[in-house]
Amino acid sequence: MNDRQDGHTLETLAVHAGRRVDSVTGSVTPPLYAATTFERDPDTGTSRGYSYQRDAHPNGRMFEAAMTALEGGAWAVAFASGLAASLALFRAAARRGRIVASSGSYWGTLGQLDGLVREWGAQVAIVDTSDLAAVRDAVGAGTSLVFVETPSNPLLALSDIAELAAICRGGGALLACDNTFATPVLQNPLALGADVVVHSATKYLGGHSDLMGGVVVGAVEDEWAADVLEYRAMGGAVLAPFNAWLLLRSLATLPVRMRTQSVHALELARRLSGHRAVSAVHYPGLPDHPGHALALAQMQGFGAMLAVRHAGGAAAARTTPAKVRLFTHATSLGGVESLIEHRASSEGPASRTPPDLLRISVGLEHPEDLWEDLQRALAG
Repeated sequence: MNDRQDGHTLETLAVHAGRRVDSVTGSVTPPLYAATTFERDPDTGTSRGYSYQRDAHPNGRMFEAAMTALEGGAWAVAFASGLAASLALFRAAARRGRIVASSGSYWGTLGQLDGLVREWGAQVAIVDTSDLAAVRDAVGAGTSLVFVETPSNPLLALSDIAELAAICRGGGALLACDNTFATPVLQNPLALGADVVVHSATKYLGGHSDLMGGVVVGAVEDEWAADVLEYRAMGGAVLAPFNAWLLLRSLATLPVRMRTQSVHALELARRLSGHRAVSAVHYPGLPDHPGHALALAQMQGFGAMLAVRHAGGAAAARTTPAKVRLFTHATSLGGVESLIEHRASSEGPASRTPPDLLRISVGLEHPEDLWEDLQRALAG
């Protein structure tokens, strides 16, 4: 039985899950174990649980235990990046059959599916997972995995996790959910029926723009778990001990950061939706968002990401990030500092993102200060 089922609140789990007082020194902060190799028993066994860093290490195990508890799962495997985590899951699925994935997924995820996964010989269907009829049509015999990202990146479209889980059960497929934008603070896919959760730990889990990592969390200890773990060991995409140590540190403040940043984002979304230089704001916390009712039902907050369409078109959207003073003109998201970028330029020539879209990651700065900066930039 995991800690979530034992009744601990999310705030308590975020501080205590995976952590323990050091038995040698009494340190309340877990030490950093930088070792690449570990002493074996006289009979060559590994009774202490470790042999080589690529297979497992203490700091990684602590982070995995914390994520298992926060997501309410049965197992977790940490990776060197979010893309390494998703690729391990896709490899396990490709061995079993066809993959159906959300058309709104992160461009790097779609690149894996269109490139590497197809090269493995697996069939891939890309569909709009907010359209349940389209998913039902796509999930036929031989489908092993349905992969959904909700809210999606960067347009913040929502998909109904519970309904997708029912479709998957009927079709004999697993449902995996990229929970990077929402985190376990705002959304619990496993509790809604999903089988697997994926995160880019680089984003909100890390929260300080100073590490890279990824994690896969599963609801049931099964052959999928074994395959994901095997792929990490053989592929070598292990999460570094220092990054794992930083992640465990950051998880303690995740609920406070996530909820505060979400409040700031909602305030900015409301103000931006009435600005003359903005043609549209994609944010599930706004009543006119197509997924607003679904967000109220399956989320515990609306997140800290905004997708803003510039009324001046692509040219104006490209130049706006250079005019900010408090925001940072940079790629990525989820840190304590606010970021803004012209998303299509970041993704490159093959981008499917509307060319007039600005992706905004709202941080912990005061929303009045952020609003003043955005107004100045939008005014040109």
